[in-house]
Order: sequence, then C-alpha cells, then structure tokens
Amino acid sequence: MASDSEIAIEDVRDLDFAVEQLGVPELPSPVRNADFVAPAARITLCRDADAIERFVRGGGRLPAFEKAGPRERIYHDPAWTRVAIVTCGGLCPGINDVIRSLVNTLYFDYGVDNVFGIRYGFRGLVPAYGLEPVALDPEKVDLIHEHGGSLLGSSRGSQDVEEMVRTLDRLRINVLFAIGGDGTQRGAAEIAAAARHHNLPISVIGVPKTIDNDLSFVDRSFGFETAVYAAAPVISCAHAEAKGAHDGIGLVKLMGRESGFIAAAATLANSVVNFCLIPESPFTMDGPGGLLAAIERRLAMNDHAVIVVAEGAGQDLLQAGGQHDASGNAVLSDIGVYLRDRISAHLRGRRIDHAIKYIDPSYIIRSVPARGTDAIFCLQLAGNAVHAAMAGKTGIVVGHWAEHFVHVPMALAVRERRKVNLKGQLWQSVLSATQQQRYFA
Repeated sequence: MASDSEIAIEDVRDLDFAVEQLGVPELPSPVRNADFVAPAARITLCRDADAIERFVRGGGRLPAFEKAGPRERIYHDPAWTRVAIVTCGGLCPGINDVIRSLVNTLYFDYGVDNVFGIRYGFRGLVPAYGLEPVALDPEKVDLIHEHGGSLLGSSRGSQDVEEMVRTLDRLRINVLFAIGGDGTQRGAAEIAAAARHHNLPISVIGVPKTIDNDLSFVDRSFGFETAVYAAAPVISCAHAEAKGAHDGIGLVKLMGRESGFIAAAATLANSVVNFCLIPESPFTMDGPGGLLAAIERRLAMNDHAVIVVAEGAGQDLLQAGGQHDASGNAVLSDIGVYLRDRISAHLRGRRIDHAIKYIDPSYIIRSVPARGTDAIFCLQLAGNAVHAAMAGKTGIVVGHWAEHFVHVPMALAVRERRKVNLKGQLWQSVLSATQQQRYFA
C-alpha cells in the first residue's frame, strides 16, 4: 500500500538524479559472495510502460535512480575508515535495528571497527553540549533490536553546520550516517555541502526515518509497517468500546502530520473503521454534508461508529497558533480532542444518548520495536547504506523504489512531502472498506 503514489514522468524531466561521488573507487571490495552492482545500474522512476515509450520517443532522457548495493570497487579504505551514526527527530520502530545492522555490516563485511554513536542527535556534534561519542561494536549492539527507541538518543532542531563539520574533522570521521526524516536529511545535506566546501572526503548517507512514510521518491520507510501493525489492536479496542454501548463511538488518532498513509493503511488492516479522516481529504463539520450529520446517519443505521483520524487532518477547522517546533514543523492543534468535543456536543444537542471513547496511542506506537518484515527491511536498508558509503557516495538517501533499493539525492528526498493520492488504489480501497460516502449527503 505504501507504493500507491505514481509519479508522472513528465513532471520530473528536469530533476537531477545524479549521485555525488567523492572520488574514483579504486580499492577492491572485501565483501565476499556478493552479487556486485554495476556502476551504471539504474532503476527507472516511472513504472508505466506506455508513458516510458512516449517519453523515449520524444527524445527525453529517462529519469532513473542509481541502484543500491555492494560495489566491486570501493573508495574508503576500511583500515582507515572512522564512522559516526546519528539519530534525529521523533522515535520510530526500527531505529535500533538500523543502528545494529550498520555496525554489523561495517564490522563483518568491511572490517571497519572504528564506529561511533553520536548521542542525542546533531547536538552530539556540538562540543558545547558535552555529549561524548560512544564506541559501537557488534557486542554493544547485539540485543538492541529487541527494544524500542534509540540506543543513541535523539533530539530535534538544527545546529551550526560549520561547527558540526569541524567536529567530524577533529574526530577524523570520514563516513556519517544520518537516521531521520526530512529535517534530518536537510541537515545532512548541509553537512555534505560544507564538507565538500572544505575539501573533506566525508561520505554523508541518509537512512530515511519517517513513520508517516512521506519522503519524496521513497515508497517505503522503516517503522511504517510496524506502526500499522501496532495500530490494529487499538482500533479493535475502539470498536469494542463502540459496540459496548448504544450509539457508541470509538475515536482513534494516529500519526500523519501532512500525509495519511498510516491512518489509511491501518483502516484497511482492521476493517471495522467507518470513517477515515486524513490531511489530503478535507472535510467539514456542519451542514447536511458535514461529518456531524454523517455520524448521526451512521448511528441511526448501525448503532455505533469507529473513526480513525490522522493527526494532521482537519487543521483548517481549528485555531492554529502559528507556532513551530525545534525541527521547524508547525505545531498542530489536537484534532482528536476537537472531534471528541464537537461530536459529543452535537449529539447532546440532538438529544441522542451516546458514549464516545477517545484513544491516542501515538507515543506507544512510536516506541515499540520493529517486527516481522519491517525488521528485515531495516537490516537491508542499513546494509545498502553501508555499501553506498564505502563506495564513496555522498549526499544521498538510501531509499526503496519499485521493489529495489536505490540512491536518492537528498535534494530530491526532501523536495516535498509525499501524499496519499485520492484517486489511487490506497484511498479508493479505504473508501470501499469504510463505505463512508454512504453517510455523507
């Protein structure tokens, strides 16, 4: 479901998919029994064969990502490589899995044993905070994947780029892995640019961490699948509460600041939801076509209702404060509390005896360990990040596109937030599963 969005090839003809290389990779790779990726291997951006044929006939250069994976020749000498790993932004299932796989791939596949964890995000690269790096090895990270959160801690907000680059230079770091969302990757891109300006051969590689699954040109991010899985029992509990009372309502708020992928996918994963509200699909509260009237119709027909709302939905209905957090994100008003109070007030005004239960499991979901194929995905994502770094790539995010791991230039990854396509399969499946159109006039 995460790959629902399709990008029109005509919309990206002028975008630069080239990957920056620190220098010519001349050293033989120590990786054994690998299916090495050819330097020129590419994965096409567009998956529509007819669109590709039209584009090529028109003489255009087909937009394509550089394919990720181990290279036969590498740039960084493992014996002289010193690595730093930093985790930034909010927590997300799978961070520790990624850290563990980065350390193990470096150590066992490349023989790199100088790996350091930067504590509490980019603050750890600013001496004034007094946060000493922690040495990492396979023993140190052996069991961290069994726990949620981040072994290294995290923080929000930018730091002085020049100061961070000086710290990397002083520590003789030549590979930096930045695990985080769009704000983190913007910061990492600035670090890569500053390192280039100072002629420092530092590979800066991003590992996309966005539980909302909303980075551009990345059709799947780690933690998303676990978040959907963890939301399912919460929705089941809301359904039980709603069914347990006449005209009962279960209201669940899930993550999704600007994109409703988690709310949409969780709705499909547990098809007891009657209304799914996401940022991409505006709604009104009042009038015959509003949500309040729709809920009233649902209760008249079925005696209960389950509502899933993404945290960024309906913000136009609320009094926004205009404030921003340390990462520059707009501070959202609480749509869950707003809906709870408005729905309850409306039904009381209509003299409809009801019971409404509001559940916000966001921080519980963010803090659970990655599970199942999500944990496997973390391992593969981190492994490909190491391969990119050792080959001398920089300024890229290791992404996933069309069932392949690819190198996405950071400028493209943070270009804009990926959104649910309201005409695409994901949202049309949600409308089919909920049948919520039946209740709107």
